[in-house]
Amino acid sequence: MAKQLNAEQKTISQIFERANFLIPDYQRSYSWEREQCETLWQDLRNFAFPNGNKDAFDAKNDRYFLGTILTFPNNDEKSEVIDGQQRLITFLLMLRAFYAAFGNMQDDASKNVRKKIEQCIWHTDEDENPDKSSLKLESEVASDEDVAEFRKILTTGEYTKGNDSNYSQNYHYFQIWIDDFKNNTPDYFSYLPRRILNNCIILPIEADSQDTALRIFTTLNDRGLPLSDADIFKAQFYKFYKAKGDTSKKIFVKTWKVMEETCNKIFHPRTGTSLDDLFMRYMYYILAENGITNTTLKGLRKFYETDNYSRLRSEETFEDLLSLVDFWNSVYTREDKFSERILKRLYVLEYSPYIIWAYAASVYFLKNYNSHNKLDEEPFYNFLDKLTAFILGYAITRPGVAAIRLPMMSEMVNILEGKQLEFTGYKFSEKTIRTQLEGARFSNQKSITRAMLVWWTFQNPKQTLPPLGMPLEIEHIYAKKRHEIHPLKNPEALELLGNKTLLEKRINIRAADYRIADKKIYYLGDGKSKEGTFNLELRNLAETHDDFTEDDIIERNEKIFNAFVEYLRDNNLLL
Repeated sequence: MAKQLNAEQKTISQIFERANFLIPDYQRSYSWEREQCETLWQDLRNFAFPNGNKDAFDAKNDRYFLGTILTFPNNDEKSEVIDGQQRLITFLLMLRAFYAAFGNMQDDASKNVRKKIEQCIWHTDEDENPDKSSLKLESEVASDEDVAEFRKILTTGEYTKGNDSNYSQNYHYFQIWIDDFKNNTPDYFSYLPRRILNNCIILPIEADSQDTALRIFTTLNDRGLPLSDADIFKAQFYKFYKAKGDTSKKIFVKTWKVMEETCNKIFHPRTGTSLDDLFMRYMYYILAENGITNTTLKGLRKFYETDNYSRLRSEETFEDLLSLVDFWNSVYTREDKFSERILKRLYVLEYSPYIIWAYAASVYFLKNYNSHNKLDEEPFYNFLDKLTAFILGYAITRPGVAAIRLPMMSEMVNILEGKQLEFTGYKFSEKTIRTQLEGARFSNQKSITRAMLVWWTFQNPKQTLPPLGMPLEIEHIYAKKRHEIHPLKNPEALELLGNKTLLEKRINIRAADYRIADKKIYYLGDGKSKEGTFNLELRNLAETHDDFTEDDIIERNEKIFNAFVEYLRDNNLLL
């Protein structure tokens, strides 16, 4: 078995002496600020001078562990940094400030430390003379417009006045702290950088490949956000636009930032980042475009790295992604480009037990949108209506993510061929649907319970959408607490779908344990300071009933089931 990693702790001096580090373009920007730098500075001073005494330090045995760095050798024989860039950059800024502070000091101790710092920052020739244009660490971070400032600092020892990058700010802080230390404790001055270089320990882990390094980082790192697939994808786009010129590169960087901010607002995936979610939605479009219905899928990064990421070196792809973000942002913000009835269907689908509905909607959008990023009303509504019916029917009869993937992927191919949703070969038997509905236990924890209740609520054409961001909870109309005092004849009726509804959290807290007569004030409001529920069914119930009995539960349960069977029939999904 090939060796996958090598790890042996080293001093700061050893880390940098033979280093040829590269911060790759897919990494995030340098983000350490004064607080982290000051904490590091104080920790190093306390370590180097125990109790403020330089003679209390044991140079042979005292060690200060600074964590790990994780790299892999790339094709250019550079150590590509997966984890540790923040510390590496910060130490180089600190060492450069020390180097400048030594100036022309000619005592042997100062000259020796200065020489060691040179070997950490710059490559040297065979006579150990530094080439100040050749740094031991280079950064190509795509989203960092201040990398040139970092290079200027290391090369010249000067920062640009007024530059507010973390590079400039932190370098300036180190200059202030080092000058203060030098002026107030001159006899200690050369000891501090020497002890940092010789006695501060880092564990460098060198993996054999990027895949191995990313896997190790994801498994071990608990200090920050692991690199996402989208970070890797950004790097590919960055290379593409960088090759087109400086203007294209700058526009891309700004556009990507806006796109990322929008995705963070509208996508909330269970795993991965919001941008990963966007690329997943687009992946299904590519699969459909290529007629692929195989449900055994590669991971996201494996999929896009096919043919050396060729799909990501394309203006068309980036434009598609931007259009897709615009579409989903319009859904999220309920922009007026969609009618009320379409927004209602989209709202119901947001509670779907399967995220694959969003992949299908993305494929439909990319196939059918016009020059204004809009869709024709009637076909889109029919698409959403049938998609809702099928997904709910499938969740009831054949629950499980894997089961629904094949029919959905087949339909996505049909969408790109301009066909309507049909689900041929996957329609439902009315008998099976009724049997499954009657035998199902609609517990509050099941996603299908909430999905069915949202669907039922919006079967009323007069029902309006709740305000954006309003949390809805499942309410027992015949309260659980009431059942403990006045038990139902059939205790199982308590958990029937016919006894459950959706209610705003603010109301559910107050109305949970009462009879309908007691809940009227909460469901209807008082016309003044207390606002009633958005749920029209509950409002109607409060206006027409003083109580909700076991017979009412059974009757409502049958009403919901019958309506759902008819809904499937209306969408031509029954055999």
